[in-house]
This record gives sequence, structure tokens and C-alpha cells, in this order.
Amino acid sequence: MLLSNKDYRRLGLTDLKVSPICFGTLTISPLQRNYSIEEGNTLLRKAYELGINFVDTAEIYGTYGYIRESIKRSGFRPIIATKAYCYDVKTATKSVESALKELDTDYIDIFLLHEQTSYHSIKGHQEAIETLLEYKVQGKIKHVGISCHTISAVQGSFAFPEIEIIHPIYNMRGIGIADGSKEEMLKAINTAVDMGKGIYGMKALGGGHLIKNKEEALKHCFSMKSFSSVAIGMQTVDEIVYNISIYLDKAKEYQDIARRLEGKKREILIHDWCTSCGKCKDVCPQKALNLGVETMEVDTKKCVFCGYCARVCPDFCIKVI
Repeated sequence: MLLSNKDYRRLGLTDLKVSPICFGTLTISPLQRNYSIEEGNTLLRKAYELGINFVDTAEIYGTYGYIRESIKRSGFRPIIATKAYCYDVKTATKSVESALKELDTDYIDIFLLHEQTSYHSIKGHQEAIETLLEYKVQGKIKHVGISCHTISAVQGSFAFPEIEIIHPIYNMRGIGIADGSKEEMLKAINTAVDMGKGIYGMKALGGGHLIKNKEEALKHCFSMKSFSSVAIGMQTVDEIVYNISIYLDKAKEYQDIARRLEGKKREILIHDWCTSCGKCKDVCPQKALNLGVETMEVDTKKCVFCGYCARVCPDFCIKVI
């Protein structure tokens, strides 16, 4: 069982034909499971063998090495989307050059401005956008876009024709959408598609909150005609196989895998040496962290396990597992 060319979808008006499942590398990154280069690239190569041709990463994930090695070992070059928090010429240049070097590639297929929030935030990154467009002219970036957790950012992108790709949060319960409902987000996404922008979603399982309804949740996102692909974090071959089986409507044939995955839960660990500095709270897009009596505390109903808190912790006391 594997995905084939007939399953691939065109991403917006680009010439990219992507698999309906995109391998999201956050969950195997140092921010979460912290796989070794060997473990990470081995899992990616298995995904390629099963027909996944699209990989999502980011500067902060620390997974460029996994992708680089997977290409070297397999001889297969997937479509690569990365993102960075660059905002001006200097930071954009540094982010692009770093990605090209660490991935050992001549070009990046998709480069996104990471976690945009509105028209104003995009406008505030105009210098970075112009720098990315210069790299596009050079052939070192093929397409420019944004990633976001807000409806306002999707709507804000309408004013920027240079933004070709949007990577928004979306799931069947609307978990993690910071400024409205799933219906409002979908309306904005559909408008973006009508304008020719390509969409690949994130958080189809709501950061793990929809694990018990995994098949229903993934089918919901796969059925959305506006989505060319859905980025899903996968940590095992079982997860890759089962996700593909759901897309191909063959999940009933893989109930043994389903049972193995049923008991899997995700959580954030905050170690007892936490000093409650609050830096994690400041960057949490879901406002899921609060100052507790001795350490920071997590509101599990809001948390979508993005791992951004772990990135800024100066004492390395936060782990998403």
C-alpha cells in the first residue's frame, strides 16, 4: 500500500504536485522527540518509499540534517517547505543561506514567514518578503508564503499576491485557531484558494487532542478540496502506514496498527528546575501557559503541542513528548 502519482495534488497555481500527506518534522525534532540524525532520516526514507513526496520543516525545528541525510541515503529529493521568523534583509538572508547550506541543496521549494498573525504582521515583514523574492528571481526559492494560526493572517494575505502558499491551522473541531471558528477559517481558506493560493494544512489532529478520533479527523481534512496536502507529525512507521491507509480508505485492513497506536498520548513535561521566568508564556500562541505556585503550568485544553515554549526556555526544562 502506497501513495502514487494519481493521489498527488497541484499546490495552488504552482507546478508542484504534492502528496496529500506531508511529513511534518516537528514531532521528531529536538523540540519534541529529539530523534538522532540516523533515526530521523530513516523514518523519512520510509515515508518516501510509501509515496510521501512532501516534507515540512522550519529553521527552529533543527531537522534540516534529517532531511539532508534522507536525500543522500535515498537519492530521492522531496518537495521541501521551510519557514523562519525573519523580518528584514539581514535575518531573511541568514535564514535562507542557512537552509540552503544545512539541507545541502541548490533551492528551497517553499519558504514561509513563520507564524504570521494578520495583514499588519505580514506588512511588517515586507523587507523579508522582498528579500525572499530576490532569492526567487535567483532560482534559490521557488515559492513564498506564510504559516499561521489565525484567520486574520489568511485574510491578510489576500493583499499580497506574492504570497503563493498558506500553511494554516485547521481541524474538524477548530482546536488552536486563535481568533475564530473552523467555519470562519475555512471561509478564509476557500477565498485564498479562489485567488490561486496553495493551501497545505497543519494540526489536523489538534496537536494530539483528536487522537481518539484520528480516522474521522484525518478524513475530514483529506476531504477538503481546498487543501492540497495536510502536514502530519509522524514518529513511527506504524503512524505513516496508518495515516496513508486512512487516506486510501483502507484503515479497516490495518486495525492491528490502530490498536498499537490507541494508547499513545502526548504531553508537555515541565521539570522541577523551572524558574517561572515566563518566556514560554510570552511566545505561546494558544495562551496555554500560566504561572503556577512553583513552576509554569499548562492548560491542556488549549495546548496544541507546537513546542514553541520549549524553544525559548533558557533552562531547557520543557519537553514535548
